[in-house]
Amino acid sequence: GLVDAVFEEELLAATIRFASEMVAGGRLFPPVRDRNERLAETDLSAFDAKAAELARKARGLEAPLACAQAVRNAITLPFDEALAAERQMFLKLVAGDQSRAQRHLFFAEREAAKIQGKDVTRRKIARVGIIGAGTMGGGIAMAFANGGFPVTLLETGEEALQRGLAMIEKNYAVSVGRGSLTEEARQQRLGLFKGSTDYADLADCDLVIEAVFEDMAVKKVVFGKLDAVARPGAILATNTSYLDVDEIAASTSRPQDVLGMHFFSPANVMKLLEIVRADRTAPDALATVAELARRIGKVPVVVGVCHGFVGNRMLSARGTENEALLLEGATPGQVDKAFTDFGWPMGPFQMGDLAGLDIGWRNRKARGQTAVIADTLCGQGRFGQKTGRGWYRYESGSREPAPDPEVEELIRAKAAELGIARSEIGADEIIERTLYPLVNEGAKILEEGIAARASDIDVVWTNGYGFPIGKGGPMFWAGLEGAPKIVDRLEHWHRLTGRVIFQPAPMLRRFAETGSWEGAGG
Repeated sequence: GLVDAVFEEELLAATIRFASEMVAGGRLFPPVRDRNERLAETDLSAFDAKAAELARKARGLEAPLACAQAVRNAITLPFDEALAAERQMFLKLVAGDQSRAQRHLFFAEREAAKIQGKDVTRRKIARVGIIGAGTMGGGIAMAFANGGFPVTLLETGEEALQRGLAMIEKNYAVSVGRGSLTEEARQQRLGLFKGSTDYADLADCDLVIEAVFEDMAVKKVVFGKLDAVARPGAILATNTSYLDVDEIAASTSRPQDVLGMHFFSPANVMKLLEIVRADRTAPDALATVAELARRIGKVPVVVGVCHGFVGNRMLSARGTENEALLLEGATPGQVDKAFTDFGWPMGPFQMGDLAGLDIGWRNRKARGQTAVIADTLCGQGRFGQKTGRGWYRYESGSREPAPDPEVEELIRAKAAELGIARSEIGADEIIERTLYPLVNEGAKILEEGIAARASDIDVVWTNGYGFPIGKGGPMFWAGLEGAPKIVDRLEHWHRLTGRVIFQPAPMLRRFAETGSWEGAGG
């Protein structure tokens, strides 16, 4: 009953003929509310099963559930009753916090890429060079090819290059297999790639992005080579996650052309792009990359230089208490459940296993830091999903985490060794000791001018780190949660532990007093 006729060609003439025939035959077309057709049989078990699956994927969002209920009402209720019920659901939702949060993010994304006071001409980008054909470099290369840009992909040796190109082919083949890409489009995109092991082949590129090992010495060598071959006016970008972009720029004779382009893995899928503005980055280079990001389907946010920029710096603050929570009484599963109940796609320990615990281990060693439990796990070769064991066990290649008694015994043993008395830790305490420091670090970032707007931070966290969109990002959520409450609880934990991470930032105190994040460094 949804469709009365289908015409393959000459739509106007066929429609007029159809209408004339219906009138001549005396057929009536009653309004939808007067029809008796049903969308389903009386047994709604299949519908309810699908709705339950949707509820799990919604992760706390109310609107998808209301949509499912509205469709169910269309099956089970008289038309006017179902319509009235849907109207009431809409009025409730549109006035709610989740609607406010998502409207906030809609406008925040459009503001984030604006370069304040920089009305400049953009540079022309016709060809892009990527240095490094590993997971990150290959993903970045795919992102540009997907946007229609010819790409020169550079590696140090032929074997590594061919391995990288083969992985790109495999990724596109997977897309074809699941129907999200046609074979013709796959061939077209593969035709945009040019592989090379010679830096001279980057001479015709208008933008070159370095995606090599996260080591300052290595990156300086790469930029020294780039400086010698890149054409005048080419933009030179680093994909560093943490390192000082000013120091990298200083290793070239053209610091005005250098900036950071921090993609998130997998780079061909994840939307967020942190564009790192160095001290001497030219306004036209910055504006060009911000516009280019949108052309390849990314959500760009311009940030300043500091260790970890916006996202990873705040991530470090969020994770500072993770091990302390374990030592004092929580389990990895309890912490992760508090996060998923909040609306995150997964908790910090499950995320660690997914990314690989060896990455954090390597970063800690480079900075002279330790993590008593995580370092012990890594020393045992427990790196997460890829080794079948990390914070959790993964049976027979499964990606589903299972609690591991060995990890829980290790936690208890380390707590005893350190003289820490363990006790029950609730979900509220877990949120206070992880997400309140996250907001607090965001306030410091605003104060320092690393981010221009609080809403920019929200865009970073909802697009790159899985912060629930129904809560609008950490800075918007701080208003929903109550900034005075956050300040009060941070002060409580600061008195209790003496840890700097809990000391409320002046910007957070001002927000608690005024209800506005205005007055940031900009």
